[in-house]
Amino acid sequence: MKARHNKKRNTAFVYEALIREATFAVLKNEKHKRDKAVSLIKKYFHSNSVLKKDLECYRSLYENQNINLETSEKILKEVRLQRQLIDSDVLFKQQSALIGDINKELTPEVFNTFVPNYKTLATIDQIFSPKTSPKHRVILEGEIIKSMSNATSQDDGTGTVDKLLFKTFVEKFNTKYETDLLEEQKELLTHYIVSFSDNALQLKSFLNEELARLKKGLKTASKTKEISEDIEMLEKTNKVVGRLQDFSKQGISEEVILTVLKTQALVKEITNGDND
Repeated sequence: MKARHNKKRNTAFVYEALIREATFAVLKNEKHKRDKAVSLIKKYFHSNSVLKKDLECYRSLYENQNINLETSEKILKEVRLQRQLIDSDVLFKQQSALIGDINKELTPEVFNTFVPNYKTLATIDQIFSPKTSPKHRVILEGEIIKSMSNATSQDDGTGTVDKLLFKTFVEKFNTKYETDLLEEQKELLTHYIVSFSDNALQLKSFLNEELARLKKGLKTASKTKEISEDIEMLEKTNKVVGRLQDFSKQGISEEVILTVLKTQALVKEITNGDND
């Protein structure tokens, strides 16, 4: 008999839904809702939480693509062992607390969020469920192993954020600022979107390298004849460099992201001008 899937108890589904809730709140400039969603993600999915451990079991199966059959089987075997080490009672209590906080602090509609890989998440949930019959579990495990070893998709760097969501984010930005995004701007926005889920670790790493690149580009530009002989231009360029240096000491905010996006466009324009 097929076990009934309860998506509210599917740790990966709830996590993905919260990520999308936070991202769409950014798109709609709903800061309060964004902060609530991010707060719940940090509260329940920190590195030592039982929900984070459960999420990693799901992720090991749905984020691995285009790997050989033998490796897929080994991953599945290890996931089974790790999942058994999770205290089911503690997990149930944490899931209940998270469900309650989402209903109270956000909205029950979060559980109706469209998640593109929902079918895969439901399949993994049934594999984990003790109510699933041995025969059905083996069949489901075969489906997951097949999906892991098939080269059906290529990671474009958006992590858990699907292409449609990222496309919406980019289009919203393009409409607001009347500009097409450069590749480096797309990469920055990608890291910004997924920063809700990893305490901005990847974003911080990217920004460190990008700020250094931009400062170097601006300092080089300030030595060119066009800028060095124009007092106003030189002053503005040095001011931007100063702001970038200050950002390396500050926390990450939307203001920082927006300034870096504009600076990326400025450096690109200067560089293209030098190449003409």
